[in-house]
Amino acid sequence: MSLANAVLAVNDDLPIRTNGRVHSGKVRSVYWLTDEDSRRLIEQNEYDVPLNTPLAVMVISDRISAFDCVWHAKGGLNGVPGKGAALNAISNHWFDLFKQHGLADSHILDVPHPFVWIVQKAQPVMIEAIGRQYITGSMWRSYANGERQFCGIDLPPDLQKDSKLPDLLITPSTKGILTGIPGVQEADDANITRQSIVDHYQAFCFKERDHVELYEKLLKQGFDVIADALASINQIFVDTKFEFGYVKDKNGTDKLIYMDEVGTPDSSRIWDAESYQQGKVVENSKEGFRQFLLNHFADADILLNKGRMSERLALANDNALPVEALMELSKTYIDLAQRITGKELVISADPRNEIINVLDRHYGLID
Repeated sequence: MSLANAVLAVNDDLPIRTNGRVHSGKVRSVYWLTDEDSRRLIEQNEYDVPLNTPLAVMVISDRISAFDCVWHAKGGLNGVPGKGAALNAISNHWFDLFKQHGLADSHILDVPHPFVWIVQKAQPVMIEAIGRQYITGSMWRSYANGERQFCGIDLPPDLQKDSKLPDLLITPSTKGILTGIPGVQEADDANITRQSIVDHYQAFCFKERDHVELYEKLLKQGFDVIADALASINQIFVDTKFEFGYVKDKNGTDKLIYMDEVGTPDSSRIWDAESYQQGKVVENSKEGFRQFLLNHFADADILLNKGRMSERLALANDNALPVEALMELSKTYIDLAQRITGKELVISADPRNEIINVLDRHYGLID
């Protein structure tokens, strides 16, 4: 099996019948279906949504994004083998577990292929909802620089790097650039306070003021479910990012749901518990790849300083990484997915053609 062929690096050019242009992010591409196809699939598959709900096919890729850049390796390796399937498998597992625990729904209606979700249209809440159980990463960097307040939360004076926090902290940031909100920086991923969200809940796209408390409840519930499950396989759930949005149930009533992926090594830090107990942090997440990049390049400030974004993009574009770096990350993703789900992760030899065949044969969505 050719590594280059087994990797799905380009996922926005599939011949899926769409309603408008394909929206492509750093990792996923979204194909909005026609009204006719949406209604047909809702009726055909008895999805629990109103008949006029817009649907989309969401296709994950194997691209690897870090520090807001997409990276590649030598030999034409433009992604991480197994990464897309691993991320989807992990998210699917957590969403199923959320349902078993009676938590909120997700936007996912169907999983036709390991790389593909059929999702319902949701109105996103414009918050990156971050939960932290340990002090590390950007929070530790701020703390080490003398800051004792983070997202409006007062921190104890004697914390140590990578130590467990007294409580799970919710440290939200902006999702996209929001303008005209007093006290909120007009920048993507800008830290915000709970009070700002409560005072300007409509600007963050909450439908009701008390839904701010609801999203915090869902975050804590989801975090606890994942943390307990990871603890059972000797892993520590360090921190994570949730996203939330609104959909309508079959009666047309708005409900707040989980969106995007949850509890994956892309959106979370996960540490090996046994190593941590011995005083060593072993990353089982993308954070290990970030650390590799910081060590690989002579001037790490390019990766950390948002004011040097043009240099950073050039660095990612012009430098093919060692293949071993992406294969080590591949092993991290695949091993973690198999431990979490308890199932072998099947790696496709030709994901592109598999996706096309499935969506054609079973869903009639290929032109």
